Amino acid sequence: MGGLMLPLAGCGSAATIDHHGHVFTDVDTSLVRPGMTKEDVELTLGSPDTTGTINGDSYYYISSTQKSVAFLKPWEIDRQVIAVYFNGSERVHHVSHYGLKDGMVVDFANDESPARGKDASMIQELFGNVAQRGMFKKQHENSATPGPGL
Repeated sequence: MGGLMLPLAGCGSAATIDHHGHVFTDVDTSLVRPGMTKEDVELTLGSPDTTGTINGDSYYYISSTQKSVAFLKPWEIDRQVIAVYFNGSERVHHVSHYGLKDGMVVDFANDESPARGKDASMIQELFGNVAQRGMFKKQHENSATPGPGL
């Protein structure tokens, strides 16, 4: 058994680090100061990754670092978000820095749609509509239309 593990130990065990999103430098983030205009922020940090309009206008710059090993699913090892909040005159009110510890991963596409209604058992699914279809109801003898229960 040990002889089999040794050849497999060296196969693809090197970790791969992938960076996604905005690339931050300490110089970039320290240049954004309260009172700057939106245009000044865009010249300094570039176009925002996303924007928000709840409780005032804001720009979000997002960076994510993932690690993967061999065939395993990659996992996030670092996340940085710089949020630039603007006041009513479209000038920087304040800047916030968020990291992986400040948030949670939200899976927007989980390939499931919530079903509306009640959850039925298999028996209810199979026999639930039998009584509603009229299969066991008495048919009128003078009925001109043929149907179930002839």
